[in-house]
Amino acid sequence: MRIEGQPAYVLHARPWRETSLIVELLSRDHGRVGVVARGLSGPKRHPLRAALQPLQHVRADWLGRGELGRLLAAEALDAAPLLTGDHLLAAFYVNELLLRLLPRQDPAATLYERYGELRAELAATTPLAWTLRRFERDLLDLLGYGLPLDTSADGRAIDPAARYRLDPELGPVRDPHHGAGSASGAALLALAADRLPPPAQLAELRPALRAVLRSHLGGAPLKSWSLMGDLAELAAPRGE
Repeated sequence: MRIEGQPAYVLHARPWRETSLIVELLSRDHGRVGVVARGLSGPKRHPLRAALQPLQHVRADWLGRGELGRLLAAEALDAAPLLTGDHLLAAFYVNELLLRLLPRQDPAATLYERYGELRAELAATTPLAWTLRRFERDLLDLLGYGLPLDTSADGRAIDPAARYRLDPELGPVRDPHHGAGSASGAALLALAADRLPPPAQLAELRPALRAVLRSHLGGAPLKSWSLMGDLAELAAPRGE
């Protein structure tokens, strides 16, 4: 099947053989698609290679052939945001998350639009942690894994003063012991209402949502999680 003029975002590109790339796209009408881009050596192919960098928005043509199609053409639709530091690492994290959770050839037009919004948000001044927590919430919803964040597993309204852990199947479960990975009801309600919480509550959402994501990722954690942890350790002040 030949696909022409399909808008897509580049999630990942890795070398294949000597002059080619295997490229993962998040397309508007066909979801996640893997394609082989052949013969990228030489100055005449530099524009195509540049268009196939992660985060780039492209218009692509490809020929579908089983698990991996053959890229026929691609042109950049705009300039990808210039991200550095934590914002660049966050983009790699989101892309890895999508590669792990999205099946190939499953249409995801709403997720395609949401990714475009995220791409702009990563270059904005919004707190990075809030940008990521909102995207994690929306991604879980769009994949059918979403949880009610304003109602607990027993059907009661979330108590802002209580602590909860997020059960991947049941939703918020009250945690009177304030175990690791639990979050305050106030933090969950803020996320449910799409309202930026105070920094301490925002920090609580990260481990709570990570536990849910981990359950859907299977046994292997994300490589970007390990990298984020290593960088945080290096940045931490050391004792004399």
